[in-house]
Amino acid sequence: MNNKKYPTKWCLSASHLSRFFSSALIGSALIGSALIGSALASSADDQVLPGEEGPSRFTAYGVVIPEPAPDRSPTEGEGPFDRLVIENVVLVDGLGSPPRGPVSIVIEGDRISQILGSPPKPTPGERRMDASGMTALPGFIDSHVHIGNPYEGVVGPISPPEYVFKLWLGHGITTVRDTGSVMGLGWTVGQSERAERNEIVAPDIVPYAMFPGTAVAEFEVSSEEGARQWVRAVKKRGAKGVKLRGGTAEALAAVYDEAQKLGMGTASHHDQNGVYHMNVLDSARLGLDSMEHWYGLPEAMFTDRTIQHYPADYNYSDEQWRFGEAGTLWKQSAERGSPTWQATIDELLDLNFTLVPTFTIYEANRDVMRERNAEWHDDYTLPALMRFFEPDPRLHGSYHFDWTTGLEVAWRDNFRRWMSFVNDYKNAGGRVAAGSDSGFIYKLFGFGYIRELEMLQEAGFHPLEVIQAATRNGAELLGMEDEIGSVSPGKRADIVLVEGNPVANFKLLYGTGHMKLNRDKGVIERVGGVSYTVKDGVVYDAKALLQDVRDMVSAARESEAEMVSAQ
Repeated sequence: MNNKKYPTKWCLSASHLSRFFSSALIGSALIGSALIGSALASSADDQVLPGEEGPSRFTAYGVVIPEPAPDRSPTEGEGPFDRLVIENVVLVDGLGSPPRGPVSIVIEGDRISQILGSPPKPTPGERRMDASGMTALPGFIDSHVHIGNPYEGVVGPISPPEYVFKLWLGHGITTVRDTGSVMGLGWTVGQSERAERNEIVAPDIVPYAMFPGTAVAEFEVSSEEGARQWVRAVKKRGAKGVKLRGGTAEALAAVYDEAQKLGMGTASHHDQNGVYHMNVLDSARLGLDSMEHWYGLPEAMFTDRTIQHYPADYNYSDEQWRFGEAGTLWKQSAERGSPTWQATIDELLDLNFTLVPTFTIYEANRDVMRERNAEWHDDYTLPALMRFFEPDPRLHGSYHFDWTTGLEVAWRDNFRRWMSFVNDYKNAGGRVAAGSDSGFIYKLFGFGYIRELEMLQEAGFHPLEVIQAATRNGAELLGMEDEIGSVSPGKRADIVLVEGNPVANFKLLYGTGHMKLNRDKGVIERVGGVSYTVKDGVVYDAKALLQDVRDMVSAARESEAEMVSAQ
């Protein structure tokens, strides 16, 4: 622990947290079952409602879930309009087509009606936007998010949803898949319904409930029937899918089957406590839609072992140890191009499987200094969130206690092998979707997503393939490809407008912009940053949204300074 002085009312004691861990984070439910946050929700017989299993543990120790996002004010966003024409813009449609333009995009209400090679004749009452010098892209889809994180409540107030939502929209993200509804299923569904009606400034939210594995719940979820009942219950409460981290083999098979029957999506983080009996291939064969991160994939390609080579004194609950050893995992797997490697790709292709690698969330493991000192932290990271990022054995993802050069070198090799598999899968025709998992390990909402786009390019994706991963592929994963994922007539008017050409440089999409030498003037300038985000035909000034975020951060710092000085 560091020795900085924080307001005492925010700090849960180590003894409280140790009791919390020992009671709530056992077996395959370790950390995963606790990462489900929300206010305590109980049924008439005082049973915790399905989808709220984790929140009851956090709130029992004084963690306060933030209030829902405020209603959208009249000054936040304009539209939708009867007719909006975005003219003189270069279009990247998300369908693999090269940039073309200038074109005019005609929007009627919340739908794209036409894409024209020249500006249409004006009609009475329409709104026109001159987008000269800008590029239009489909609204981005972040396929792996959490709206804040209850662990933040251990070291300060949890990031309010307004802060998170404005960072997302300020970076052009118009749809998110909340993998686990970690603030609580009821809380998340409520935000999703209000976002769908554009009552709040937020992307559209697709809520997945967190399967509690072997944790105690209203249903005995370790059995097949109990797991099916739980899936039906969260479906009734508004979940669009299920996120899994572990459970008995019988329960996991039942979840996949029941979710398919109900038309729900599934996503899995193959927790190392359960990967021996359920790796990625096992899950995909049972109907899993997407794997998150990379756990379970190298294990599916072991050829000279069946279990990861753990040191004899290894302790999974020590997160530096956990993530340090994880950096050697791809080296223990099949070599690139080997029969096992190719057979795995072929089978996942046959199963129409999706990879959501979230490269960005592990980047600190190969260069912790870069992530700790990212230039946006000063203006955009709330002080409590920054404290959550700092090393603290009580917290999840705050594990760089004594991170060495050797660990970073191992992780760079791990990334090289991991990225090569993802790129090979894409080249074979497999679906890869962009997801960030921001809010952990120095990754900030919005900014972390743009970094994921850069890392997909590093993995070997052409920039247009990266944009597909960020748009069309995410839409297909969600089963929403008829509604979103490309700038096409008939689809929702979800559009990103940015100065310059992001196909040539994804750094233009960062909220902080891109530093560039103006050779004519001899000065360094900041260029780019998303100018406007259009969501359901509502036009948001992205830079104004990010100014709101900066104001929130400044106010939080001032408030903390006053509280500390008063102690």
